[in-house]
Amino acid sequence: MNGTPAAAPPPAWEDLVTAALLGTDRRTPPGITPGRSAPTALLDAAAAETVRRRAGLRPGRAAPRPEPAPEDPRAPLPAAAARRLALLLADRPGAGSGGRRGTAPDLMELLPQWLAAANARRFAAPAAALPALLDAARGRTDLRPAALEFAGPRALWLARLNPDWRFALRATPGRGASLPGPEEPDRVERLWQEGLFAERVALLAAVRARDADAARALLASTWPTERAEDRLMFLDSLRTGLGPRDEPFLEQALADRSRNVRATAAELLSALPGSALAARMAVRAAACVAVDHTRDTPTIVVEAPHECDADMERDGVVPKAPSGRGERSWWFGQLVEAAPLAAWPARLGGRTPEQIVALPVADDWLGELHAAWCRAAVRQRDADWSRALLGVPSAPEAGGPGAVSLAERAKLLGTLPTGERAEWVAGFIAAHGLSEAFQLLGVCAVPWAPPLGRAVVDALNIARDAGSYPWSFSGVMGLAERCLDPAEADRLDGLLAVPDEPEDASPGAGGYWAEAFQRLGTTLRLRAVMNAELAQGPTA
Repeated sequence: MNGTPAAAPPPAWEDLVTAALLGTDRRTPPGITPGRSAPTALLDAAAAETVRRRAGLRPGRAAPRPEPAPEDPRAPLPAAAARRLALLLADRPGAGSGGRRGTAPDLMELLPQWLAAANARRFAAPAAALPALLDAARGRTDLRPAALEFAGPRALWLARLNPDWRFALRATPGRGASLPGPEEPDRVERLWQEGLFAERVALLAAVRARDADAARALLASTWPTERAEDRLMFLDSLRTGLGPRDEPFLEQALADRSRNVRATAAELLSALPGSALAARMAVRAAACVAVDHTRDTPTIVVEAPHECDADMERDGVVPKAPSGRGERSWWFGQLVEAAPLAAWPARLGGRTPEQIVALPVADDWLGELHAAWCRAAVRQRDADWSRALLGVPSAPEAGGPGAVSLAERAKLLGTLPTGERAEWVAGFIAAHGLSEAFQLLGVCAVPWAPPLGRAVVDALNIARDAGSYPWSFSGVMGLAERCLDPAEADRLDGLLAVPDEPEDASPGAGGYWAEAFQRLGTTLRLRAVMNAELAQGPTA
């Protein structure tokens, strides 16, 4: 045309990046003159190319807008309670040097109690608090059930948008989809036949809670085709509402291919004292236990089984004993554990459970026999036998006449009414102190009943006056902060002064005790305020 040479094309972005990494002395991009001005020319070219790349970028296709979050039909929080929630969620655990905690309440430890109280009143979570609530639940698995219940359907909506909160979807069967109700039999059948395992477990539990027979029929419809591990999980759902009408199905499960399924079916049948399996176990156990009246004092004698035959195995007796355990005692314990407790008075001379437990047992069989009765009392939820095995809490031996460990005592207490449970533990603390009682306190209803709360505070005060090592009671003190009735706060005012320290006391123990009691009182009063805030009317 006019003979003017065409301008050189701008260097490619990749060439500019390579030159910048290697240096213009080693690699000069096309179109740039080598020499001292090359670095400046490189930066100019990079700036121009950046503008060109951005200006020439085609806009991406707009993503579809997410569906609106579902409505939460529950009542909104009272304004004061909403502010309290924000404060609890804003608190973060300190670095934790292992030193003293000071007198301020631990807000993160109060959050679970706040959530439980809010859920009991059926309040909805404020939308603005949901991100912090999900973050708190992500860091504490123990917080998740209560936090997700309080967060409601909006939390699941958010969890689908943020990978950090996906745990909420995993923790919710069906990923938040509502389970079909009894008025939707077709949906129930379709979900049971086609749903994911977690959805089917949730469905079976929901149906079992409202109609035990319908749930059992649903399970029976697909039982032969289920995997062994799935059969075990499904069978476990029958613990809810277990009754005599479940016996035929469970008897069939005794012949299952899986040993674990057979063992679970046998355990469930043994929890039905009127079942045929319980009757068979009663005959076997009775053949092993008798009262010898030829001695100066009537004494229980034990003759453990000499073999574990096929019928015993079918009824759930595991033939192979654990390492270090004798086979005969292992079989014997399983027979007694599965036998109905109601059969023992007739077998042992018409005696009551208390009289039976008080009988001496020959040849060192007492521990094995009483431990098996403990397991039977827990399995059969028999409060009379639990009382007999626990004995009076003020007995000289902390173990009582039958329980063999703190764990056994805690399980036996779980079969008693909540008020009686608290009174028993209070008596135990008064007789034996707190060092043995920590595990027992864990099975008591919260907030602790007044007799139990007074017993704990009195025992802590006695430990302080005795110059006990204060840090050894930090666990009980922390439990008291969570479980003591807030009405007990005024009783702590007289314990706030630093006591005179005995000569053999730990250095600084008095100050620690005063500090701990002050923190306990402050925490209780804060809990009372929290409850009052939640009791107010909801926000408009």
